[in-house]
Amino acid sequence: MRRFLRPGHDPVRERLKRDLFQFNKTVEHGFPHQPSALGYSPFLRLMAIGTRSGAIKLYGAPGVEFMGLHEENNTVMQIHFIPDQCQLVTLLDDNSLHLWSLKQHGGASELREEHRFTLKGPPGSSPSATQITAVLPHSSREVLYLGTESGNIFVVELPSFRVLEDRTITSEAVLQRVPEDYCNRRSCELVEALRERPKNPDQILIGYSRGLIFLWDLQTVVYLSLQQLENLYWQRDGSKFVSCHYDGSYTQWPVSSDNRQPEPLEHLVPYGPFPCKAISKIYWQTTKNGLPYIIFQGGMPRASYGDRHSISVVHGSQQTAFDFTSRVIDFFIIFSSEPTAEFDDPSAMVVLAEEELVVIDLKTAGWPAVHPPYLASLHCSAITCSHHVSNIPLKLWERIISAGSKQNIHYSNMPWPIDGGTSIAPDPPQRDLLLTGHEDGTVRFWDASGVCLHLLYKLSTVRVFLTDADPNDNMNTLGEDEWPPLRKVGTFDPYSDDPRLGIQKIYLCKYSGYLAVAGTAGQVLVMELNDEDAEHVVDHAEADLLQDQEGYRWKGHEKLKTRDGPVRFEAGFQPFVLVQCQPPAVVTSLALHSEWKLVAFGTSHGFGLFDHQQKRLVFVKCTLHPSDQLALEGPLSRVKSLKKSLRQSFRRIRRSRVSSRKRRGGSGNVQEANAKFDQDTLQEMELAPVQRKIEARSAEDSFTGFVRTLYFADTFLRDSSRHCPSLWAGTNGGTVYAFCLRVPPAERRMDEPVRAEQAKEIQLMHRAPVVGILVLDGRSTPLPEPLEVAHDLSKSPDMQGSHQLLVVSEEQFKVFTLPKVSSKLKLKLTALEGCRVRKVTVANFSSCKTDDYSENDLAVLTNLGDIQIISLPFLKLQIRYPCIRKEDVSGIASCVFTKYGQGFYLISPSEFERFSLSAKWLVEPRCIVDMPEVTSNNHVHTKSVCKTPACWLCLSSEKKTTKQTQTNRKQNTAAGTTTTKRRL
Repeated sequence: MRRFLRPGHDPVRERLKRDLFQFNKTVEHGFPHQPSALGYSPFLRLMAIGTRSGAIKLYGAPGVEFMGLHEENNTVMQIHFIPDQCQLVTLLDDNSLHLWSLKQHGGASELREEHRFTLKGPPGSSPSATQITAVLPHSSREVLYLGTESGNIFVVELPSFRVLEDRTITSEAVLQRVPEDYCNRRSCELVEALRERPKNPDQILIGYSRGLIFLWDLQTVVYLSLQQLENLYWQRDGSKFVSCHYDGSYTQWPVSSDNRQPEPLEHLVPYGPFPCKAISKIYWQTTKNGLPYIIFQGGMPRASYGDRHSISVVHGSQQTAFDFTSRVIDFFIIFSSEPTAEFDDPSAMVVLAEEELVVIDLKTAGWPAVHPPYLASLHCSAITCSHHVSNIPLKLWERIISAGSKQNIHYSNMPWPIDGGTSIAPDPPQRDLLLTGHEDGTVRFWDASGVCLHLLYKLSTVRVFLTDADPNDNMNTLGEDEWPPLRKVGTFDPYSDDPRLGIQKIYLCKYSGYLAVAGTAGQVLVMELNDEDAEHVVDHAEADLLQDQEGYRWKGHEKLKTRDGPVRFEAGFQPFVLVQCQPPAVVTSLALHSEWKLVAFGTSHGFGLFDHQQKRLVFVKCTLHPSDQLALEGPLSRVKSLKKSLRQSFRRIRRSRVSSRKRRGGSGNVQEANAKFDQDTLQEMELAPVQRKIEARSAEDSFTGFVRTLYFADTFLRDSSRHCPSLWAGTNGGTVYAFCLRVPPAERRMDEPVRAEQAKEIQLMHRAPVVGILVLDGRSTPLPEPLEVAHDLSKSPDMQGSHQLLVVSEEQFKVFTLPKVSSKLKLKLTALEGCRVRKVTVANFSSCKTDDYSENDLAVLTNLGDIQIISLPFLKLQIRYPCIRKEDVSGIASCVFTKYGQGFYLISPSEFERFSLSAKWLVEPRCIVDMPEVTSNNHVHTKSVCKTPACWLCLSSEKKTTKQTQTNRKQNTAAGTTTTKRRL
């Protein structure tokens, strides 16, 4: 039998790989990109959000999430739940209607598209005749009323979508019942709103944009308004309704029982008398105390507040105009849905804005916002970097939560009001943190343990520096007597006071509580966790990476100015020392060793080591090549640096084409060359260094001194008999520097300085950029993290056997023996595919079949978007998974791996896609949803429980509006699905 086995094929290993590795895209964290529609079911207590890319997402209680994806890449215009059913209807911008159902199938609940329908008019009719503008699901659950641009109203049967022609309400029939003096002016125009009368389902309120309002029944009642109509809303008892208009007014109308022409009870322009914006939607909510809640969108004075996105709430003498920083898509009110209830008694207002979801507590005085457990606005300031820390100790976790709770004192204590379904997912096996750095100089700490990415704490570095804006300044703060009474809500704020504040690198030690963050202007802050507010001076140190060498002149941005004297900091992570790199270039690499109290940092000019216990610079090393002038421009300097970058890109591409033509004898594919040109140009324009195919590089190439990685290790560097602390640095030019460190023992740590001496310098043959460095101990196991052994969370490293050095470049993995640094083993990546390593980390994989086996492997992300798992220490490729579309440069650049075989990457500016490489560690939603069974007499008969082992149902979870992200989502979907499917 052996002769039939492929060389290297091991059946036992193949079975073990199936127990260790499995690729799943599990959940999308964050806020949906480009939302376009909002729906809510009071019966299911589920909220639905539609996007411009055709996705619909359903949310209930934390952990209850569903997703569906239309086959077409069309914008979802409207979402309507069928009353008292687990069904909803979506209207797309191609005028198609889609019926979706939550059904139990094979022991799992699935969100399925049941039917698709496009309303067609008679032959020769204009498109406007059937262009749907308003949808009303009738309470009978048997029909839909469809209002159109032509003013006609069609009735279609559910679920077949058969048009009931005998029940069509034509605009001609309506005009026959309108007074002649009003009718002769113009036609009815389009249908703006359709509303069923409470407690009388046979009567339908129809509103036309012209201002005509009809109560349609056997006998039609006509309401005449002189203003263009925007929307309608019935009061709870059906005795009155409210209309809102284009001129910023609203009108309350009584419903006449004797068919007489009614007169309005009240006509108000809330923010008049000057011209106002349209009121596009309004609610009139009754309460026990007799004072109604009047809630409306828009209506602000055009001249002064035409650019504001507002929703006003009026309750007696209380009035607030909530001011949102992005456009309001839609909103709804959560109120009593019991049919026997006499009053609405609203409890919360849910607002879907273009960039965030905001929930306002209407029960608590002051109407505070509710802290959302999901749908977080990750991009409230643009994300610039990410850092994941697994298995956080309980004490540190509680201290971070405590610091965050002190920041959230202005939030409401109301439980999350959208609470449909029940999550039955097991408790997360460990506490994980995802840290995101932002353009405005903040770091946000997210609970990434489970399905819901929840904000725990926000850290701001702005207080250390002098900026143009006061951190406590609020441009929306108005006096008590100001009118209108605006109040800013939400967290989305895309504007940064100074782009130099942007966070580029983060490193958190979970055992000591030390945190290091580095920014765009060469600033490196070292912080420690403090449970109380404190005021202290932040020590400053400068690291001149050019070491006063002649011929170098920085042409980029200046360093940030720091505050003199003591600075007051909130409870949480508080900086105690600032290291300022000179020139103030972007910090490209960062490493922290909390046991030795050292922090290492690198830029495009060199790297340095700082002792944050003695607050003293240990050494700096300049890596800049004399010909590398581009590294002295700076990313924020001037336009000509971009021109120079493009010019160099053209030169490299031309050089690459010439060499490739020589290799191929002068023949080439023009399309292939153009595609390669586009891709290389895009990559050249990034702040990240330039990467090319596997070919020898010149030492004169730009950014060769760019420090890509830093690594601390206690290993054998000088001889095989004594090990010592060391610092390793890898550059974009394929150079690895190794420094021996002498760290004094604890009792003399403050008296003697830390000393460093360069011991090794390795130059890789092809000068490929170094993206990772790792030392393996005598058992071929990666060295533990600092303080991990001291906390009994890892075995002590084996110092008896020989150590090995693994250097990961963009092109290959190479193992060297220590201390001689002789080549032992290597694995080359294929040059024909242009495959290059972009991210690499050590991940621990446990068997899903047995608890007593686990192994450490390398998780590698390439520029093609593939993820490869490579064994240690033998460097054998175990498995390869396509993950990210290769054209998605930002997705690949944002990817971050976890220690236990999971990962995150940005699929849009506001969403992380979470994936798992481990067969054992998998985070996905699990929930129970009540599925009502309704009899033909429209009463609930019984309720069954649908258990959904994985209610994040759609594999096609990457579809986005732009062509780039649309293709990305299609590549990551199950083939040809309009029916959502459970992840396997």
